[in-house]
Amino acid sequence: MTTNSTRVFVARLLGLDVFDPLGDRLGRLRDAVVLDRGPTKPPQVIGLVVEVPGKKRVFVPMTRITSMDPSQIICTGLVNLRRFEQRGAEMLMVAELFDRRLTLRDGSGNAVVEDVAMERNRAGDWHVSQLFVRRDVASPLRGLRRGGERLIIDWLDAFHGTTDEPQGATQFVAQHEDLKAADFADALHEMNDKRRIEVAGELQDDRLADVLQELPDDDQVQILTSLTRERAADVLEEMDPDDAADLLNELPEAQKEELLQLMEPDDAEDVRRLLEYEEDTAGSLMTTVPVILPPEATVAEALAHVRREELTPALASSIFVCRPPLETPTGRYLGVVHIQQLLRYAPPEPLGNIIDTDLEAIGDQSNVSEVSRILATYNLNSLPVVNTEGRLVGAVTVDDVLDHLLPDDWRAQDDAPGRNGGDRRG
Repeated sequence: MTTNSTRVFVARLLGLDVFDPLGDRLGRLRDAVVLDRGPTKPPQVIGLVVEVPGKKRVFVPMTRITSMDPSQIICTGLVNLRRFEQRGAEMLMVAELFDRRLTLRDGSGNAVVEDVAMERNRAGDWHVSQLFVRRDVASPLRGLRRGGERLIIDWLDAFHGTTDEPQGATQFVAQHEDLKAADFADALHEMNDKRRIEVAGELQDDRLADVLQELPDDDQVQILTSLTRERAADVLEEMDPDDAADLLNELPEAQKEELLQLMEPDDAEDVRRLLEYEEDTAGSLMTTVPVILPPEATVAEALAHVRREELTPALASSIFVCRPPLETPTGRYLGVVHIQQLLRYAPPEPLGNIIDTDLEAIGDQSNVSEVSRILATYNLNSLPVVNTEGRLVGAVTVDDVLDHLLPDDWRAQDDAPGRNGGDRRG
């Protein structure tokens, strides 16, 4: 199938490799961009969204596509590697047209879009021509087959007015439930404001908390403030305390206090303690919920704790040994046991016998530069943080430091230099 073909169905192309004329792989096809021309004209296809290395999505104009077949897509010329941003009347074919519910013009009821065909006219321009749809199970003329009859219709055989429902946010969430939180956050970031809020609202609280932690500050604030106050507090409780504190710091003081009041007291207390620290201190970066065990705990118990799925690799790499109480601020901090040590000792061995006492804890008022220097010098993933009384108040991980050192908008920045190329939108 080349560009000489009159029609291609998009679902068959998703995930295909995209190559330049020299055979070098540019990335993979993730979506197509169409221009909404109103209810009486099929949308014009103006380009493809390609995911390049680094999980960044860029725009490739249709004028640069020379061939498409079931195994690959080939483009020509230079491609602008600026991050794709949706504009104006543009729609994303997969993100917004797939799973859209339509009303059929023949009066036979509703249908749900499962695939979209795009076709090239004699002038070389591409447009949406047909839809592969499934009759809604509530349709009065639906087929007897389970799930509804499937058929191909022309774009103009369905109503495309302002009352049409876009792709259900519920379906979008279900289709992408296996995405890592960072990748789901990338997809959310690329959506327009309305779509981003709709999809975020369909996520479970714990999933939304994970995704929020991977988004730029502006997106975090937009989503959190779109929720009811009660749900916003619930989501903050699901976030790591340090991330929740960072997000609350972006809100007006009155709103911040209101949400803290709605949170569970224990969760709010952890966040309040973090909010008290000055910026650029170890206390402002740390998490208050590292793995903490008493010296009597065994290697077997420690391994069970670090297996917890919700732990990041950095937090799972160290067990901090303290006297009770074991919630921060703990009793006296005794030392750390690294995960490699756990693997070298028998399961019944008490942690108190294998503590690494050479690694000194850092004070909660220590500067970030000191924290980063120690992490780099000793090739560590995390550092214990203590207060003036020698009690463990948290741990700083290497990813906490990286987040702090990188620019505030690093998640939204292009990760490759741009090339001069044909961005159709100027």
